[in-house]
Parts: sequence; C-alpha cells; structure tokens
Amino acid sequence: MARITAGVTTSHVPAIGAALDLGKTEQEYWKPVFAGYEWTRRWIAEDANKPDVVVLVYNDHASAFDMNLIPTFAIGCAESFQPADEGWGPRPVPIVENDADFAWHLAQCCILDEFDITIINKMDVDHGLTVPLSLMFGQPKAWPCKIVPLAVNVVTYPPPSGNRCWMLGEAIARAVESYPQDLKVQVWGTGGMSHQLQGPRAGLINAAWDQKFLDDLTADPERLRRIPHIEYLRETGSEGIEMVMWLIMRGALGPKVKELHRHYHVPASNTAVGHIVLEKCS
Repeated sequence: MARITAGVTTSHVPAIGAALDLGKTEQEYWKPVFAGYEWTRRWIAEDANKPDVVVLVYNDHASAFDMNLIPTFAIGCAESFQPADEGWGPRPVPIVENDADFAWHLAQCCILDEFDITIINKMDVDHGLTVPLSLMFGQPKAWPCKIVPLAVNVVTYPPPSGNRCWMLGEAIARAVESYPQDLKVQVWGTGGMSHQLQGPRAGLINAAWDQKFLDDLTADPERLRRIPHIEYLRETGSEGIEMVMWLIMRGALGPKVKELHRHYHVPASNTAVGHIVLEKCS
C-alpha cells in the first residue's frame, strides 16, 4: 500500500532558481537563503526519507495557463513535463518524470471523491515547480524521484479557500492509501510567504504573520483553514495567497505531525522565504 510519509513546504522565488543556476549560492546575499535548506537536503537523501513520488503542489505563472484557461485544480497525468521558457529560456534542470499510473489513480479517486480536478496531459512546468526541486535535490542529471504536478489557481480571482485546499489534501491522502503499490509519498506545498510584486505596497513583508503561520502548521492547523482571502491580501500582500497551497500538504498529513526542520529568511529578492518539514505521525 502507498503511504504518505512527510510533507514539505517552501517558497518558490524565481530569483532563487536564477541564483542557483548562475552559481551565486555562496554570495553574501544568497548564502543564508540556501543554508536553510542544507538540513533538508541531507535528510531527504537518506534512504529512510527518500520519496518514491512527490505530489508537488504549485501554481503556474502564465506558462501553461492564461486567461483562456483557468483551472482551480489541475493534475498532470502525462509521462513527463518539460521545464517552461518563462521569457529567458528554460531553466537548465532535468525533465520532470511523472508516475503516470499513480497520477491517474489520484485523479480518478479525487474526482470520484467529488473534487473536480482538471486532467492535464500536456504542459510545461515553470519555476513554481522546478525551484522547490532544486532546493531539495540540488543540480542532479535527473530528479531522484517521480513528481506528480498539482497546479492550483492562486493568480486569478477567485482562488480556492484554505479549507477547500485542506479538504483536497485529505482526499489525496485517501487516494494514496488506496493505491496498491508500495510507494513512499511526500506532499509538497509551495509558494509564499508574504510578498507583493506590484502597486504601492510592492515589497511588503509581514514576518510576524508568516512566523505565526509556520507555528500553526503544527500548533493550530484548524485556525489556518479558516483564514479568509481578505486576510491574506491585507496581511501578506497580493501574492501571499499562495500559502493556501501549503494547506493541501497539511491536510494530507492528518491530525498529528512532528516538525523536523524550519527555515525563515528575509529577503530573497522581494519575498519572505519560508520552509518547513513535517513528519506524519500515526
């Protein structure tokens, strides 16, 4: 039987990917950002923690979807996905290899569980997905596990509520548990933390709110389910809404978790970087 073993969250700042690709990780500005992921890289490389499959929750940034097609939730079910050209060429990272049978199983189970997820068989994946992979796995010739892309609309209003994301996480957990193959599965939630990219509040960072959110992933996750969209907008900037994707991860882990590692740093580009590793408890 497949089983979820852990959850990971991280920001997916595009400038982080550029810093890594251009060999700037040891520069004074970037070094503390990357230092916070060293523990996770060691942890995830250990045989006991290495996933067979990662369900990677991210948002597309007008690479695969635009105003002509806005799925609230979309799951990639093809065999593989190419890195997207976001205007300066694709990142020099490996092709994303999917476990297509497992992805189709997740799609079937979640749809029959009353989640209307869009099935995608052709799309390129942008920094929202590839930057988290680089942060956890470095610069390998091939990613060390299969990756199921799960895209969430947090760009165009209305995004899904935190509670709906949590419930999708619970549905994913049920789907994983019903898969007969013996797989170690991790669920990753990406995006955030507080940041705003435009307007008079561009550059907004709310470290206190971010830290409370990190605290409550373990201490009071029920509170996070009830945070309304307007609070994300007011307290964390227009792009802070990406944090609802972290709740898919948290919902998938069940009621009891153990925090293994946390990292928070300001700034990376104009964004607060947040990262946490949670272990599922029985």
